[in-house]
Amino acid sequence: MHFKILDVLRTQGRISVAALAERVGVSRANAYTRFEALRADGVISGFSARVDPTRVGLDICALVFVTVRQELWKQFRATLAQMPEVEYCAITTGQHDAMIQIRVPDVGAVHRLVTDQLANIPAVRATETVIILDEVLRRPYVLPLAPRTLDFPPDTASAAPGANQFGMTRFIRAADGRADLQRGTDPED
Repeated sequence: MHFKILDVLRTQGRISVAALAERVGVSRANAYTRFEALRADGVISGFSARVDPTRVGLDICALVFVTVRQELWKQFRATLAQMPEVEYCAITTGQHDAMIQIRVPDVGAVHRLVTDQLANIPAVRATETVIILDEVLRRPYVLPLAPRTLDFPPDTASAAPGANQFGMTRFIRAADGRADLQRGTDPED
């Protein structure tokens, strides 16, 4: 039930509790109790407006991959926190140490940010920049396929003795291009 509530809230964050209850099929009191539990547990950490960047003049989105001098991570993080153009930063594996997503008005602003600002941070050893041509899909978050911690666990007492509830699903593409999902109950299948 919690996942149904989260699914509604991610696209309609201002929905009333009464409308939320109706959408997920529970009483208003139940919806309110579950909503407050999600807030209290920190699952819902806040509310914000989704802003269309192009409507406010931020027409260019770019990813900047950064190689960081390992002894200067704290400086790197502190400096990025002061840069309003940085929308997102993640520490990564692979060739680069971090990926930064920036939003700026034009390509010249990307160039200035990378060559004038990032290149002058002592913690930055190298950068590689990729301009985003089209943002195909952007979600506030993705719900996991198999809820594990928010809903009650399955009733294992009513399961048949010896039944494996975890099972295994295999996706098989046949030579003729048809796809088939096969579900088994024994992980050793």
